[in-house]
Amino acid sequence: MSLLFTPLPIRDITLKNRIVVSPMCQYSSTDGFATDWHLVHLGSRAIGGAGLIISEATAVSPEGRISPNDLGIWKNEHIDFLKRITSFIEVQGAVPGIQLAHAGRKASHHRPWNGNKSLTAKEGAWQTVAPSAIPHTAGEPLPKAMTIQDIEKVKNDFINATKRGLEAGFKVFEIHAAHGYLLNEFLSPLSNVRTDEYGGSFENRIRLLLEIAVNTRKIIGEKLTLFVRISTTDWVNRGWTEDDSVELVKILKEQGVDLIDCSSGGNSPEQKIPLAPMYQVPFAKKIKKETDILTGAVGLITTVAEAEQILNDGEADLVILARQFLRDPYFPLHASKELGDDIQWPVQYERAKR
Repeated sequence: MSLLFTPLPIRDITLKNRIVVSPMCQYSSTDGFATDWHLVHLGSRAIGGAGLIISEATAVSPEGRISPNDLGIWKNEHIDFLKRITSFIEVQGAVPGIQLAHAGRKASHHRPWNGNKSLTAKEGAWQTVAPSAIPHTAGEPLPKAMTIQDIEKVKNDFINATKRGLEAGFKVFEIHAAHGYLLNEFLSPLSNVRTDEYGGSFENRIRLLLEIAVNTRKIIGEKLTLFVRISTTDWVNRGWTEDDSVELVKILKEQGVDLIDCSSGGNSPEQKIPLAPMYQVPFAKKIKKETDILTGAVGLITTVAEAEQILNDGEADLVILARQFLRDPYFPLHASKELGDDIQWPVQYERAKR
């Protein structure tokens, strides 16, 4: 059997293969509620054979949404439909995961196909928050520099969202600390110029993420699985670096984090990213080698050969696909045929297996 279809146990959760559906914002919610779109979008990838299905960035508070159309988990009423989705995913033999997120200064925007610009007051804009009153892009509304009370609220929002995630049936929890959203903003010296215990030194800038990771592990217990998605580098000379990420991950591992989802960028318009197939895979390789933690590789991985190569070369433990799953919800079924692996198809689809 190929490595791509080799099971991976993490604590008491076993993924049937190494193929993961990456969190992909759908911007298709009203007041944070999941809909039939989310059921079909996530459910079809479970039918398609992925081992782990991670929901899109799910806001822990209304002000933590990127757009008014983001998925949310800030109130109990959100749980029922999410539970319908997780139940369907599990029936297909996949594991349901949730990415818990707060957009920070990148909140209060239109969804991409409506222009992706900052909302105006007439359009329902809300006050964004950040470690420091620095906008992501010149000309955008200033975020509010968070007080200690604001930080405590965010920590409590993550706690309550995690508890709701458990009720909704999620088995893998991913903390979103990448792509220029709130927790990434605290990590990076480009966006965090605070002078209190949450800014300045490396130890202070990583404090909020560590506190949230510790709280999340306490809530989900020792049996379930905890990921953290990081931007391994800001791609800006004076910003967050790969070496910073290594030091952070060593500490996260000590606090019970099981796997690092290794992405990059998103925190500065000055970033210069050399886009190419598998361009972020070296980050997963470096983190894995230097910290001995499980890693997931992301970023323009589009072929079965690329996915298998990443695992064969020991560069990562999971292959996390986004755009390719939008193109092909049944990528794992097609991959198994290409690799010669005889995997179980949904019984409803077996007539098409050969």
